[in-house]
Amino acid sequence: MDTNTTRRGPLRLSADVGGTFTDVAAFDESTGRLQLGKTLTTPSRLVSGIETGVEKAGAAFSAAQLFLHGTTIAINTILERKGSLCALLTTQGFRDIYEIGRVNRPEAYNLFFQKHKPLIDRELRFEVRERMDAEGRVLIPLDEDEIRGIAAEAVNRGVKAIAILFLHSYRNPDHERRARRIVEDAYPDLFVTASHELSQEYREYERTSTTAANAYVGPRVRSYLGEMDDHLKDIGFAGNFMVVQSTGGLFDLKEAQTSCIRMLESGPAAGVIGAKTLCVNIGLNNAIAFDMGGTTAKAGVIYEGEVLMTGGALVGGYATGLPLQIPMIDIQEVGTGGGSIAHLETGGALRVGPESAGAQPGPVCYGQGGTEPTVTDCNLVLGRIAPDWFLGGEMKLDLAAATAAIENKIGKPLDLGTEEVADGILRIAATKMSHMVRWVTTERGLDAGDFALIAYGGAGPLHAAMIARELRIGKVVIPFAPGHFSAYGMLFADLRRDLVNTWFKPLDEAAFDDMEALYKKMEKDGADDLARSRAMTANIVIRRGADMRYVGQEHAVTVDLPLDLFKSRDRAGIKARFDAVHETRYGYSAPKEKAEIVSLRSATIGLMRKPAMEKLAKATGEPDQAFSGKRPVYFAPIGMVKTPTYDRALLKAGDRIEGPALVEEYASTTVVYPKDVLTADDFGNLHIEIWRS
Repeated sequence: MDTNTTRRGPLRLSADVGGTFTDVAAFDESTGRLQLGKTLTTPSRLVSGIETGVEKAGAAFSAAQLFLHGTTIAINTILERKGSLCALLTTQGFRDIYEIGRVNRPEAYNLFFQKHKPLIDRELRFEVRERMDAEGRVLIPLDEDEIRGIAAEAVNRGVKAIAILFLHSYRNPDHERRARRIVEDAYPDLFVTASHELSQEYREYERTSTTAANAYVGPRVRSYLGEMDDHLKDIGFAGNFMVVQSTGGLFDLKEAQTSCIRMLESGPAAGVIGAKTLCVNIGLNNAIAFDMGGTTAKAGVIYEGEVLMTGGALVGGYATGLPLQIPMIDIQEVGTGGGSIAHLETGGALRVGPESAGAQPGPVCYGQGGTEPTVTDCNLVLGRIAPDWFLGGEMKLDLAAATAAIENKIGKPLDLGTEEVADGILRIAATKMSHMVRWVTTERGLDAGDFALIAYGGAGPLHAAMIARELRIGKVVIPFAPGHFSAYGMLFADLRRDLVNTWFKPLDEAAFDDMEALYKKMEKDGADDLARSRAMTANIVIRRGADMRYVGQEHAVTVDLPLDLFKSRDRAGIKARFDAVHETRYGYSAPKEKAEIVSLRSATIGLMRKPAMEKLAKATGEPDQAFSGKRPVYFAPIGMVKTPTYDRALLKAGDRIEGPALVEEYASTTVVYPKDVLTADDFGNLHIEIWRS
């Protein structure tokens, strides 16, 4: 790894803070030079881990003009229920909509089923006498004195944030704006958020949940980002600090501190953006972006060359999750990572995760006080990880301690051998991750077997072939620098603003002039937002879409609509694209049935300069120059096999390796199973053809 700290020209830094590791990428725009750093996350002070990562990358904040940041602080605050005490101001008669929800019963025969638990308790949900109708006309004026009284009572109860949700504010937000001003004028230190700033869509429950979530995480995220900004300025950073949104786009610090919920999946989203760029470079249309780190595994989809997006998500799972109504990359997540703990439940059942050893104490083999066996410990015991070459040799692993933990905690109680137990733990983990990948594909009517698997994250290449076999995927791609890939992917992110406008209209009656006016308004608002960013360096690209459904349906699907359809006023073309999306999602369509528009969607994208992909030297024969030795590696059902190891940094374009083999690099190891074949492409990506019996 290059550690030269001399800098000339504009420097762009990116950092992805995960539950176990912090990854950093430094890109010099003038030279095209890319350097990488990786360190354990420092939970008590996250910026310390970022600084260490920047130093390991041979860079300095004082030389950077742009810092891009992805973090899990928002999602973890919700999942761990560590947010701030909040109050909700809502229209009279609607205080319980947040708790009633959609009355879903996902498990009809589960006697122990429990509903979602709201982030704001009922006694802190206050009703306000005001009312708009569905057209935005005032039925009951806002009582400003009542707002002042409610705010005072909430503050007396100790709240740190206030969420405001009034009925039909997506149509006319005037009452929400006035209520927000009143609260902020009286209590400027409160975090105040209003629903119309986050969502312009109908559905009061989803908008309430989104606004409540933003208030819940707001004080913690605002404080974290503010402290980081102050610290960066103290150490000489004078550039632009930007945060990755869940859409994969960027927004500036001020917006990130107010619309905190938009950064829910910022790190994983950056990885999917990197995977899309990879697909473009190697000519791949359909791929699953699979990211396995130390704490969780995530998956997103690139279909027909585009990242699949969604208008919302359920945080915490379908059964008890809380809905968020914001545009984002469709990412599914499961609590299975390198640090996931394996344990025996009552009755002797073996379970892996979702509990994680995290960065501290970490897996047993880290030697930092961990006592419970993890997925990483299993990979070490099975020979897939070299104990003396973890993180390029910077961190020595304790093989004996990992072996003892697996034997004592699981092997002896089950009367099984160490290798057998370790392999079983990895199989359970792979099955859990396979279910997660199926969810992100089959939910949209797609067959995972028709996709390539792009595997990254420190643990992704270790498990990619096993997961591919579970899903009957024939091709795996391991990208450049997989252990830093989300941080690297941030360098390919663009400025982006996604806006939605609820607009109920039968497609046959939808006037193109009216649609054009609404789209133009959203696009102007998006462009104005981008213009305020100092990082704006290139052209603006506009993308349009619409939420549509057949007349009589309740739920809609999002349809991407090329601009040409509006230029030619092609109503039939819009209907045909909707029919095609419905066919893919649900397995049927009704071309003769009438359709209606529910919402219009617009994405305004400011393109930024991207790092160039460097090509490798061409191979002239077998990859002997990269061969680094052999060691025993366990492959079921064969057992221990003397397996060749290769140094990835020495591979050349066209090098071909037949499994079994290990390809090692600074922050990851790629496992090539017996009979699988690995080939390095021109850009250094590793393509693995999975053998099918």
